[in-house]
Parts: sequence; structure tokens; C-alpha cells
Amino acid sequence: MSKLAIIGGTGLTSLNGLQINRSETVETPFGAPSAALSFGEIAGRELVFLPRHGGSHTIPPHRINYRANLWALKQSGVTQVIAVNAVGGIRADMTPGRLIVPHQIIDYTHSRIDTFFEEGLEHVTHIDFTDPYCESLRQQLIAAAAPCGLEVIGEGTYAATQGPRLESAAEINRLERDGCDLVGMTGMPEAALARELELCYACVAVVANMGAGRSEEELTMEMIERTLVSGMADVRRLLEQVIAVLDA
Repeated sequence: MSKLAIIGGTGLTSLNGLQINRSETVETPFGAPSAALSFGEIAGRELVFLPRHGGSHTIPPHRINYRANLWALKQSGVTQVIAVNAVGGIRADMTPGRLIVPHQIIDYTHSRIDTFFEEGLEHVTHIDFTDPYCESLRQQLIAAAAPCGLEVIGEGTYAATQGPRLESAAEINRLERDGCDLVGMTGMPEAALARELELCYACVAVVANMGAGRSEEELTMEMIERTLVSGMADVRRLLEQVIAVLDA
């Protein structure tokens, strides 16, 4: 059976129902991961959990050691990764609280170390990133929604921005013109690094707020956190369902 990892984002620093057997601080050639890896079980399936922003949510998106996180998971025997991301909605139907399983991504980040293929190479390596997410895992996430009474949007293009500030209204308009449906700060380089390590990687995004200029309500962290309380409860339900039925 393949080993699954959950990377938790803003609002998901722990996972209900996870019976933790042990925690392990993993050393990598790229430095320390965001936190110790938690090893346990849900629904009889072995699982590894890693909070992307650290256990106390103190690491901002542009300072996350994405390489160390993915390397530590791979080194621990993980073959499948479900990433949980809090995002802003750009498309009209991507309103606060909605769950999306994106199928594409556009990278607007800069100055982030975004590849393992830098030094000591025997040859230059280019990964195929035509479809950035693992389609089989995406479809299983989508199929798991109905049995637990949830509705997910089964496709969308994720705009990965640098952060940690939120975007301007003009930037959100530009992202929409580029074909983006949702916006977040942690989708890249995580997805590309997972592909370089040949991990089956998919994302569950929960809309925390509408993008700048798409709502008359002022964007505040308090408002975003309120939305994430209910949104992440739905994410947990979806994860518990998909973990129980996930194909090996």
C-alpha cells in the first residue's frame, strides 16, 4: 500500500482523527522542514502529516522551505501527497467556504528556490509539467465529496503569488485575464518539487475570501480566519472520506 501525506495549510495545523504513533524530526540536505513529521493512522491507513507553516503557524509563504518539506516526505516513504491550501476566489462561483480541486497552476512567485536540479548534475533535467497535479488523486478527491455530503468544484487554475501581502484589485483583474480562477501563496514551488520527486500530488483548496476588489467587505485576517473555521471542517470531512477509500 502506498503511503499518503497531508500537507496542512493555513487553518489546518492538525488533523482530527489522526492517531499519532510517533513524531520525527527529519534532516534533509536542504535544511529543516517546517515541522516534525507526525506519523499515524486514519481509517486504518498509514498517514504522515506536515503543517506547511509550522506547528504554530509562524512561517510565511515566501520563507517556507519547500524543498526540505517534500524531500522529508519522500525520504519517509511517502508516494502520495494531498496539499491543503487556503485561497482567494477570483471566479464568481468561488465564494468563501467553497472547496476546489484545481487542475492547473500559474506561477507568479519570485526569488523562491524552486528545483532540486541545480548542482552536481550528470545532465540537465526538465520535468513534464503539462498537468501539474496527479489526475488519479484529483479524481478520487472529487469522487469522495458526494458520500460525505460535500460539493467541490472539480477544476480551476490556481494563481500562485509571492505574498505575504494580499494582492491589489488590479492584480486580481490581471490574474483573471490570465485565466486564473483562484489565488494563493503556497501552490508553487510545492507542486513542481513534488513532480521532480515523482510524488503523486493533488491540492484541495478552500476559499477563505474573495480576491481584492471582488467584495465590498474589507479583507482582514479576522474575516479570513472566521471563514476558515467552517471551511477546514469540510476539508477534514473530505480528507477522512478519501483516506478511507483511497486506491493503493
